[in-house]
Amino acid sequence: MSVPVNLLSAWAQTIDALGDAAWLVDGASAHVLAANAAAVELLGLPLERLLGCNAAHLIATPEDLAFWDEVRAGHDQWLQSDTVLVHASGRLVKVSRRVRLLDPAQRCFLVTVQDRTEAQRRCDERESLVAELRATLESTGDGILVTDLAGRITAFNRRFAQLWGVPEELLTQRNDEAVYDWMRRSVREPEAYQRRLAVIQEATLMQAHERIELLSGRVLERVTQPQSCHGRPNGRVWAFRDRTELETASQRINTLSTTDGLTGLFNRRQLGETLAESMRQAHRASGTLALLILDLDRFKQINDSLGHEIGDRVLLDTAERLKSCLRQGDFVARIGGDQFALVVQRVDHRGAEAAAQRVLEAISRPCSVDGLQFTMTCSVGVALFPTDGEDGDELVRHAETAMQRAKQGGRAGFRFHQPHHDADLRQRMRLDHAMRQALASNRFRLKYQPQLDLRSGAVIGAEALIRWRDPELGEVSPGEFIPVAEDTGFIVAIGDWVLQQAVRQAARWRNEGLVMPVSVNVSALQFQQADFIDRVAAVLSDNELPGSLLELELTESILVHDADEALARLSQLSQLGVRLAIDDFGTGYSSLSYLKRFPIERLKIDRSFIEGIPQNDSDAGIVRAIVQMSAALGMKVIAEGVETEPQRNFLVEVGCDQFQGFLYAPALDALSFDERVRGRPRGGAKPQLSLVAR
Repeated sequence: MSVPVNLLSAWAQTIDALGDAAWLVDGASAHVLAANAAAVELLGLPLERLLGCNAAHLIATPEDLAFWDEVRAGHDQWLQSDTVLVHASGRLVKVSRRVRLLDPAQRCFLVTVQDRTEAQRRCDERESLVAELRATLESTGDGILVTDLAGRITAFNRRFAQLWGVPEELLTQRNDEAVYDWMRRSVREPEAYQRRLAVIQEATLMQAHERIELLSGRVLERVTQPQSCHGRPNGRVWAFRDRTELETASQRINTLSTTDGLTGLFNRRQLGETLAESMRQAHRASGTLALLILDLDRFKQINDSLGHEIGDRVLLDTAERLKSCLRQGDFVARIGGDQFALVVQRVDHRGAEAAAQRVLEAISRPCSVDGLQFTMTCSVGVALFPTDGEDGDELVRHAETAMQRAKQGGRAGFRFHQPHHDADLRQRMRLDHAMRQALASNRFRLKYQPQLDLRSGAVIGAEALIRWRDPELGEVSPGEFIPVAEDTGFIVAIGDWVLQQAVRQAARWRNEGLVMPVSVNVSALQFQQADFIDRVAAVLSDNELPGSLLELELTESILVHDADEALARLSQLSQLGVRLAIDDFGTGYSSLSYLKRFPIERLKIDRSFIEGIPQNDSDAGIVRAIVQMSAALGMKVIAEGVETEPQRNFLVEVGCDQFQGFLYAPALDALSFDERVRGRPRGGAKPQLSLVAR
C-alpha cells in the first residue's frame, strides 16, 4: 500500500529535524520512502539513490537481513543494537541502529542511526588508558592503594598486598574493613598509626609523607595525596615504598662510621664526639675527667712473626681486657692499629693514676693464642680535663704526646702530660721548618777545621763542619739543630748537601794546587739509605775527585746496628778509595772483633776525653788505651778538641798520631783555611802552633 503524499511529506519534515541519520521504510516492500540529510552524509549516498533502495542493503548485516524479511512477511517487530554499516567509500562505520514501527496503519518503519565512531574512539582510549594504568600500577615497585572520599577501596595493585602481607581473599571479597583492620594490626604502633590515619582522612586536601615500621621488620615509606576530578577532590591515592634495605644499609653505614670494624668499640670519630659531650657535662658540673691513650708495645712483632690473624685476635682480647677496666660512665675506643683510648669520668690526678695502673695490669696478664703463651705490655699517656686541655683535640694530642714519652721512657708504663714538653716540641717543629727553609734558601755554609800531624805539625786534612745563621733565630748551633734533623729524617738531605759542598771544595783546592783530604760526618740514617754508595760515587765522579781525598766519619752505632750490612757497604766505599773513620770513639759500644773486620783507617777520640787530660787520671787512662788499641789494630788515631799545649804534649807522649782543635785553629771558611794552610797573606809569616781564642 502506498503512503499518502501529505503524510509522507509530514514524516519527511519530521526526520529532517532529527539530529541523527534517519530514513523511512515501507514495511511491505522494505524500500526507503524518505531520508534526511544526516543519512545522506552517514551513508555517503545521494538522496536519489537512497529513495526506493532496499533497506536491507543499507545495513546489510545478517541481523538486518533477517529483520526485514520478517517485516515483509507481515510481522511487526522492532530492532535495536550496535552494528556497523558500509560507507559508500567502503569504510566501516560503527553505529547504534534503532528500528521502530512508525505507523501501524501504513506499516511504515522509522530507522534512526547514531554514528558511534567518536564515542567508540573515546571508549577505546579509556580502555587503553585503564589498561596502561593497570599495567603501570602492577609494574611499579611501590604498593598502590586508591580510595574514595568515604575511604572505600577503589583500586590497588599486587605490590600493595605483598608489602602488607594482606591475604588474597580479603582483597577479592572487597571487604574494606577487614583490609584496614589487617593493616592496623600489622604495624608496630597501631594506636599512633590509627590516629595519624584519622587526621589524614579528615583533611581531604592533605598531603603526607611518613615512615611506618611493620611487625615483620619491614620499614615502609608512606606517601599520600588527594585525587581530584574537575577540580574537586574525589578520593585519595596511597603509595607504599619498601625502605627496609635502605634503612638497614643506613644503620650499617652509621655503625661503621662510629664503631671499629674489628672490635666493635667506638672509633676515633665517635671518641671525639663522645669525649666532647663528656667534657661539656663535666664543665657544667665543675667536674674533671681523664683521657688515657695506650699503645701496645712491640705489637708489630706479633703481626710479623705470628701473622695478622693472630694479631687481630690479640686486639680483640685487648678490647675485652680494657672493658673490664671501665667503671659506670667510662668508655673505651680503638683509635688506631694497636692504639686505644679510655675516657674515665669524675677522677682527679690520683684517680687517673689508678686507672692507668688498672690498664697496665690488665694488659700484662699472660696471653694464650693457639697454645702459644706470651705477655703483652702497653705504654699509656694521660691528660686531664680541664687542666691539660679545654677541647677534645687538644686533650687527645696531649695524651698522645704523653704516651710517646712513656714509649721513649722504656715502655710498659704511663706518663702524665707535661706542658713544658709541648713547648719543647713546638720549638723543635719551628726549628725543623726553619732548617728546611734554610736549605732551600742556601743559608747553610761549611767551615773547615784543620787536622794536623802531631809530630811534624803539618796540616794533613780538614773536617767539614756545617754552620747556620738564621734571619730570625740567629746563629744556631749544630748541637741544637742536628738532633732535630736526625729525628725528623731531614738529616739525609742535609748530609747530601754537606757531602756535595765538601767534595766540590776539595776538588777546587786540588785544582789550585792544594791537595787536602776532607772529612765529612755521615749520620746513621744517611748511611742506611739504599742509594748512599751510588750518591758518594756520583759526587766524586761529578767533581773528578779521587776517593782517597774523601774521608767519611761514621758513628759506632752504624757499625753495631747491622754488622754484616755495614761491612758490605764499607767494603764498597773502600773500593771507591774512600777513607773511613769512626767518630767520637769511646762514647758508644764497638766490638773489637767487628773493628778488625771493618776497613776502618782512623779512630777519632771524642773531645770529652781530651778535656780532662793530662790532669784527670781516668781520661788519661782512656786516651792511652784507645791509642794502644788503635796501634794494635793498625789504625791511625786523631784527637779532637785539643786546646792546650799540655794536652798536645800528652798526646805526643802516648803516641797519638793526629789532632785538631783550637790549639791550631777553629773551623774556618774555605778562603781563611786556604790562607792559613798556605801561610799567606795575613801578615806573611808562617803560623806556628798557638792557642786560638774561641
